[in-house]
Amino acid sequence: MRLLKGGFLFMAAILYAAAAAALELPAIFGDHMVLQQRQRVAFWGKAAPGEKVGLEASWGARSAAIADNNGQWRAFLKTPAAGGPWTVTVTSPSGTKSFMDILTGEVWICSGQSNMEMPLAGWPPGDPIANSAAEIAAADFPQMRLFTVEKSIAAAPMDDCTGRWQPCTPQSAATFSATAFFFGRTLLKELNIPIGLIHTSWGGTPAEAWTSAEYLKTLPQYASVLEKVKTSNTQLEARKRWLQNHAVFPVLKSGSDRWVNLDFGDSMCPAYSYDDSRWGRMQLPGSWEATEVGQFDGAVWFRKLVEIPAEWAGEELLLELGPIDDMDVTYFNGERVGGMEQDGLWQTERLYTVPAELVRSGANLVAVRVLDTQGGGGIYGRKEQLRLYPRSKPDRAISLAGEWRYLPIAEYQNARFYQFDVAAADFFDRPKVEVEISANTPSFLYNAMIAPLVPYTLRGAIWYQGESNSGRPLEYRTLFPLMIDNWRRAWGGTPFPFYYVQIAPYDYGAATPSEELREAQMLTLSHPKTGMAVTMDIAAPSIHPPNKQEVGRRLALWALDRDYGHKQVHSGPIYKKMKIKGERIELTFDHSGSGLKAAAEGLTGFEIAGADKKFVPAAAVIDGRRVVVSSTAVPKPVAVRYAWSNLARATLFNLEGLPASSFRTDNWQLSIN
Repeated sequence: MRLLKGGFLFMAAILYAAAAAALELPAIFGDHMVLQQRQRVAFWGKAAPGEKVGLEASWGARSAAIADNNGQWRAFLKTPAAGGPWTVTVTSPSGTKSFMDILTGEVWICSGQSNMEMPLAGWPPGDPIANSAAEIAAADFPQMRLFTVEKSIAAAPMDDCTGRWQPCTPQSAATFSATAFFFGRTLLKELNIPIGLIHTSWGGTPAEAWTSAEYLKTLPQYASVLEKVKTSNTQLEARKRWLQNHAVFPVLKSGSDRWVNLDFGDSMCPAYSYDDSRWGRMQLPGSWEATEVGQFDGAVWFRKLVEIPAEWAGEELLLELGPIDDMDVTYFNGERVGGMEQDGLWQTERLYTVPAELVRSGANLVAVRVLDTQGGGGIYGRKEQLRLYPRSKPDRAISLAGEWRYLPIAEYQNARFYQFDVAAADFFDRPKVEVEISANTPSFLYNAMIAPLVPYTLRGAIWYQGESNSGRPLEYRTLFPLMIDNWRRAWGGTPFPFYYVQIAPYDYGAATPSEELREAQMLTLSHPKTGMAVTMDIAAPSIHPPNKQEVGRRLALWALDRDYGHKQVHSGPIYKKMKIKGERIELTFDHSGSGLKAAAEGLTGFEIAGADKKFVPAAAVIDGRRVVVSSTAVPKPVAVRYAWSNLARATLFNLEGLPASSFRTDNWQLSIN
């Protein structure tokens, strides 16, 4: 028996070693993928050390590689002109992989924050996509293929991600990036060749999260946090182990109902009798990122006892909570009285009715479970928006602003929830980490959502981000080009096309000068092979403009002109130079197309200043390909600004209908960041 047992263990070890060395390729390789046409495209993966890995394509190309001592291998196949379907077979002594229904065509990576992430289905009702239902119904494009990288973070570069290639159908397009979809659709219709779109984005994230530590360390302001990440490996591993010791609930559903009817202590936490003495204390309204919770995605409970006057007992009440980021389920004395459990409702004010039978004299309990899966989280509106009152007596409202008890109950990472111990409130016992662990942590998204795609052969990249960096516009002047250089170097150093969207007007608040961020984006046009789609005419009250059709089309105009030989006007007017002529300033522009035109309401948004640097509203008229600006209040002008505010909308266009970017002619100091 001893020999049998030993022999069994020996064979098991051999089998385990063989399995561990089995042929592997990253998720970016799969059925339905698109390979960049007429290129020497990279394939890579793992096999047993020293194994020969062979590649054979149905169009006749062959290649081979030898796995190194770590089992890593890389090979290249020459691809034909656009076409297919093709097959590629990868073989080694330890296994065989065959990929079917492959197309050769044009491959673009599509990245950024929520305006890139926003799906074709939108996030209704607060953040819709224009004509969404009709666009989805018509999204049957077998020659366009879609790959979405599942959200993930990592402290070091990863060699794989989660995702799969899908043909573009109404079902797959509905949950795919709307901006990327419309970009790809435009290319498909104009070029009539297969298009592959790799979508990797995360709402609410800054550019530094998408930049590698290697490149960020050249910026002094990131040295400290990068060093903390480097020296906190033990802490990070301890936090990871602690998290993985909790119950895990993967998010299996997609669509608007995937957050409905989740149970994170809902049978206990809203109960009046529940003991919340171990819970933390937080001032509301406010974002939990500003508290000891820090950068946290997941579910957080809030509880507050409210003293109800005797004359309100048995009377129907209205409960106002203001906007909640993103979703909520709300209880009164243990009974559910409302909730909004869909994406896109982060700006929607909550107003719920409390039935009369739940209202009693004395202490009453309001409990709210808030669920946030990206960006900021919490009950974040104004103090006056948190209140409770009888329907007929709003003037007698009780304020709910102030101290609430709170308990994070489940953390959301990589499309799964890790639920904490409700009874023990063990969130407060989790291992401490000196650095924030989140999608906002510098380099963490690059590591998990860009590095695994390298070196999959691309034509270029499109990018829609900047809102999360709008409070640091001067830094963005350096950071954004650095990120572009970082990606290009990762893909072999070739400066592939990089086209991006300038952020749209939005009320960021007086302390956030988004016009300066737009300027930083415009200045990046000096970087080689870059292009910018201006969106100053398609803004909405929401930070997420619904007209993603035009955003995608404008990005595609750059690619069609610059990369595919479709010579056409692809940009709105970009300020070039000025000339002072007495009391007037004459402005000229690049990309004026076949001429300039004003919006229906005329040219507005122009300001002019003299040497005192005091800007006043100015009259502006189009004179051929020039704009002439003046004001009787400034007889000796020296500078002009246009659309220089958070909310300014475009009024200057070229005749092709593309808007001018906001701009200034001066170089006077603005922000101190």
